[in-house]
Amino acid sequence: MVYDIFVIGGGINGCGIARDAAGRGYSVCLAETKDFASGTSSGSTKLIHGGLRYLEHYEFRLVREALMEREVLWRQAPHIIWPLRFVLPHHKGLRPAWFLRLGLFLYDHIGGRKLLPATRTLDLTTDRAGKPLKTLFSKAFEYSDCWVNDARFVVLNARDAADRGAHIMARHTVVSARRDGGKWSITLRDETSGAIETVAARLIVNAAGPWVDKVLSSAIGQNDAHNVRLVQGSHIVVKKLYDHDRSYIFQNADGRIIFAIPYETDFTLIGTTDRDYEGDLRDVAITEGEIDYLCAAASEYFVKPIVRDDVVWTYSGVRPLYDDGASKAQEATRDYVLKVDGSDGAPLVNIFGGKITTYRRLAEAMLDKIAGLIGAKGAPWTASSTLPGGDFATDGYETLVARLRGDHPFLAERHARRLARLYGTRAFAILQSTASVADLGTHFGADLYEREVVFLMTHEWAASAEDVLWRRTKLGLSMSGAEAEALDNWMKANAASYVTARAAE
Repeated sequence: MVYDIFVIGGGINGCGIARDAAGRGYSVCLAETKDFASGTSSGSTKLIHGGLRYLEHYEFRLVREALMEREVLWRQAPHIIWPLRFVLPHHKGLRPAWFLRLGLFLYDHIGGRKLLPATRTLDLTTDRAGKPLKTLFSKAFEYSDCWVNDARFVVLNARDAADRGAHIMARHTVVSARRDGGKWSITLRDETSGAIETVAARLIVNAAGPWVDKVLSSAIGQNDAHNVRLVQGSHIVVKKLYDHDRSYIFQNADGRIIFAIPYETDFTLIGTTDRDYEGDLRDVAITEGEIDYLCAAASEYFVKPIVRDDVVWTYSGVRPLYDDGASKAQEATRDYVLKVDGSDGAPLVNIFGGKITTYRRLAEAMLDKIAGLIGAKGAPWTASSTLPGGDFATDGYETLVARLRGDHPFLAERHARRLARLYGTRAFAILQSTASVADLGTHFGADLYEREVVFLMTHEWAASAEDVLWRRTKLGLSMSGAEAEALDNWMKANAASYVTARAAE
């Protein structure tokens, strides 16, 4: 079989393109060398947002496009995307209040906002949002954006692409890709078995993120590839700093901003940093300097200083920004660039840059290019679609939780809420025919049971405890090392049967 499209990379852009293309009727194959969202797409600040600070760099088209996408994506996946209100304290030594209000006026009005509430001014001396902050901050602005569970966002796009006919391969590395008689001959290595296989395709999409230049040099043979600027962004997670459900956006004296966001019920997420990255992409990790920076920046605002001992987890990602020559990492464009190589036969289209909020629009732009290169199929369709489990109203989460507990009264409320948040309506499939906790099977720790793990192995390509605890869920924050090891051993012992089940889908 010769596929129409072969996608390299299982991040948000690769999976989004595979989904869109499969839904239009193209034959699609996607290969990801590790697990889905194992790179940049799980290392984000987890926001669906316009990027308020990008207005300062005159990125008006990008901001407008991103703002327009917020409510589209919220309707697509209301289980893993939901609105957040952000509190922006006025810092008298930094940007003036009129400047902030002007930026937020634009933010409210250039993106077609319909469901999200508008900006309002807060008196921090009386508003609950002022309680965790130092008393020198008396005024703030509150505006809307959305939260996203980024890693699940990626895997749900992969799942929907597969449901629409795409061949999705996790843990498969593209060893080489060569043009052969008007098509591509692509050699892959199965990272689990070591087996080598070859597939053919009319067109390749290089959506390898930070590895896009490496794919061009090592697999395709373009040794002079240098298109992306690698910028590291790191985050720290601390025990919950405050009791309300709003987030903060803090200005820093160096011109950068950081967020403090409620995270996984019991924690607060603080980030991000912006620094050029020149190391090995296999070794990306937060630096000591970044930890110090985030602790100090947040401590400028919170009454209770944040110190290293408060940090319970860190994560770090590398953004593959298009190298536009910007002098500072935080000034490099977050816009995406699509470049075609070889339009006369066996074309290659490379993706540079992009952000999670605009992935769907990027996919549509890619499909426009593909139509011009190998012929059009279907029409744009994703704007009115839903992702797996997202087929309920944007304000229907509480109703979904009530239904889940009504059908399965043995579930603790916190457990039901977690399942509804991660799986939406597909939580009912996980719990099918269960009448007691015993029916959930082996208990691995926290509220993770065999039923859920089997679902993730069978339907979502999970193969290790890391896949389950840090990408499909965030239960790694709640489980011990011994529990994680026991889960990993169980998954390896049972892998063969669930890989067979997945192949039979």
